[in-house]
Amino acid sequence: MLSENMQHIVIIVVFVGVIAAIAFDVIDMLLAALLGVCVLMVTGILIQQDLLNITRTASGPIGLLFGGMVVARVLVPTGIFEYVGSRYLLATQGSGKRFLLSLFLLVGPLCAILPNATTVILLAPIIIRVALALEVDFVGPMVLTAIISNSAGLLTLVGDPATFLVGSSIGMTFNEYLRKVSLGGLISVLALVPLLPWLMKDLWRVRRTLPSDLKPTPLERPLLCLFALLIMALLFLFGDFLPTKIVPPAVAIIAATLALLLIYATEVEPVTKVLQDVDWRTILFIICLFCLVEAFTKTGILQGMSQYLYAWFGTDLILISLAILVGVAFSSSLLANIPVVAAMLLMVKGYLVTAQLVPEQALAAAAARPRGLRTIRRS
Repeated sequence: MLSENMQHIVIIVVFVGVIAAIAFDVIDMLLAALLGVCVLMVTGILIQQDLLNITRTASGPIGLLFGGMVVARVLVPTGIFEYVGSRYLLATQGSGKRFLLSLFLLVGPLCAILPNATTVILLAPIIIRVALALEVDFVGPMVLTAIISNSAGLLTLVGDPATFLVGSSIGMTFNEYLRKVSLGGLISVLALVPLLPWLMKDLWRVRRTLPSDLKPTPLERPLLCLFALLIMALLFLFGDFLPTKIVPPAVAIIAATLALLLIYATEVEPVTKVLQDVDWRTILFIICLFCLVEAFTKTGILQGMSQYLYAWFGTDLILISLAILVGVAFSSSLLANIPVVAAMLLMVKGYLVTAQLVPEQALAAAAARPRGLRTIRRS
C-alpha cells in the first residue's frame, strides 16, 4: 500500500500525463484515460469501494447522456433531419443573415432537451449542406453551432449533463430550473446575436438566389418522431409531480427504452444497429475522468485545495468566484466538462464549509474529510 504522499504524487503524475497525452495528441484520448485509470487501480489507489462511489456519482449524468443519445439516434430514420434541413434552406431565402439567425432556432431547442454533442453531430450534415447550397464556407457556421449548443445547454436542467450535476447537487428540479435559471441560459444564447454582424460580417452580407423548384423533403414516420420527443418532454416537465418523482436521468432512460421499443415494433431497423451508433467512446471517456476525480476526492487533494482557496481568498466571494471561473474555463478547455464540474462541486462545497458559509451537512459522503487531512486556517 502506497503512503499518502506517494498516492498524491502518483495521482498528480497520472493526471498530468493524461492531460499531456490528450493535449499533444500522443495517443487516443480514451486510451490515455483508460491507461491512467489502470495505473490508479494497479497501485491500489482505486479499489472496489471507489468504483461503487464512482457509480453513484456518474450514474445521473451518464444515464442522461446515454438516454439522450439513443433518442436522438432513433430520430434518424424518421427523416426529421433531412426535413429540417430542407426547411432550413428555404427559410434562409438565400440570405447569409437569415442563415446565421435561423441557426439559433435550429440548434437551440434541440440542445435544450438532447445532449449537445450528439445534436451537433446529427445537425452538422444539415448545416454543411445549407452552407454549400449558399456557396459559403461552412467552418464559421459550424464553430457558431458549437458555441450555440453550449449556451443552449443552459436552457434546461437536462440541456447538458454538467448542468444537471450542478442542479441535482442542490436539489433543484426541472421546473425549478425553468423558473430560476433558464432566463440566464436564454440571455447567454441571445448575447451571441449582436456579435454576428461583426464576427461573421462577410457571411452576414451574402445574398444568393435559390432554385425556384426547391421543395421541403417529406417527413417519414412523423408519429414515431413526435412520440419519442413528446414522451421525453412530458416526463421532464411532469416527472416531479408523479408519486414516484421520476428524475431526469430516469426520464432519459425511459424515453430511450420507449424509442427502442418503437423501432423494434415498427421494424424500421435493428435495435443493435441503433445501439452500435451510440457514442460509447465519449461515455467511456467521461467515466474514466470520473475515476480520476474519485482518486482526487479519496486522497483529500480536492478538499485540501478547497481549504487553500479559503486560506488565499477568505470569504471574498467575488474573488473566489473569479478564481473558480478561470479554473473551470481552463480545465474544460482540456477535459470533458462533466467530470470537471463534478470535481469543482466538491471543491466549492469544501470551501463553503471551511469558510463556515454553509453547514457541514452540505458535504456529501464522497466529499467527507479523508484520513490525515488537516484543516488550513487563514491567518
